[in-house]
Amino acid sequence: MLAHLNQVAQSLGLPFGPRKKTYNSRLAQELGLWAETRGKGHRFHLAAFHAYFAKGQNLAKKDALLEIAVTAGLDPAAAEKVIKERSFSARVLADWQLSREKGVTAVPTLIMNDSSLTGARPYSDIARFVETAGKVPAKFAGR
Repeated sequence: MLAHLNQVAQSLGLPFGPRKKTYNSRLAQELGLWAETRGKGHRFHLAAFHAYFAKGQNLAKKDALLEIAVTAGLDPAAAEKVIKERSFSARVLADWQLSREKGVTAVPTLIMNDSSLTGARPYSDIARFVETAGKVPAKFAGR
């Protein structure tokens, strides 16, 4: 599986470093939600993606998360406080609950209307999904 992902990443010019372990990203999710409230969510997620996939950093480690926060333009002292107080833990739990209610069992999962597409897929599959699932459901047509 990793060999395939490495090939896909190379073909797209994306960094994909070697990894031997998957880390718990819970704190990164909490910090990411906080970053969104500061208008830096996208920058944080890009930095976290690069730290994990290109550098192979452990996203469960506070030092790695603080480095990501700084890269995203966030105050490291405020980020450290968010981590220490776990102030976004309840929001992450709420997001997980919503995901379970929507039937999400893996990442990535795309949801449109009543349809979903799960797993890493080629662009053609995603385009077909958006084209078909993105149509207005018949029960709402003509309203």
